Amino acid sequence: MAIISREIKEARIARPLPLSHSVGIIAYFVTGVLAMLAVYVLVGTAVSWLQIHTDDVRYGRPRTTHIEGLVKHGAETVAQPTRMIGMNINRQVVVLELPAGDPAHVRSLAGPYLFGANEDLTPVLLSLRDMDHDGLDDLIIDVRNEQIVYLNRDGSFRIPTPDEQQLLQEHGL
Repeated sequence: MAIISREIKEARIARPLPLSHSVGIIAYFVTGVLAMLAVYVLVGTAVSWLQIHTDDVRYGRPRTTHIEGLVKHGAETVAQPTRMIGMNINRQVVVLELPAGDPAHVRSLAGPYLFGANEDLTPVLLSLRDMDHDGLDDLIIDVRNEQIVYLNRDGSFRIPTPDEQQLLQEHGL
């Protein structure tokens, strides 16, 4: 048997083709846009989470707020004003009125039904202001920057008639 010697040559290693300079710039740009989009989504999620938990601390679940005022319903005094409790119960706005703070004479006002995602977490804000200039404070329900006015008439609150709504709009209220 004969031994033959051969010289072993280095195997050629395939080298990657050089990318053009413009393809590298586009890759960096796309990566930057995707990174900014990810940061935007993360910051948006964190802000939303923080807002929900801030409202949980402030309004509870279900979202509840209350005010007191002299609206001349029942035997109220400065020491015993009428109390109103606004609640968002499963997307239904409800206001409970306790004339002179007396729970035996509680009245309820049905507000609007809220549509949309997470509307069960929307706070209901209440305020009292004389909207029709009759000397009696009217109830204003503020939900998502929309205001609903309940006029103070005949010892209770009610939705304005179309004529009263027109009058309120003419005065810019």
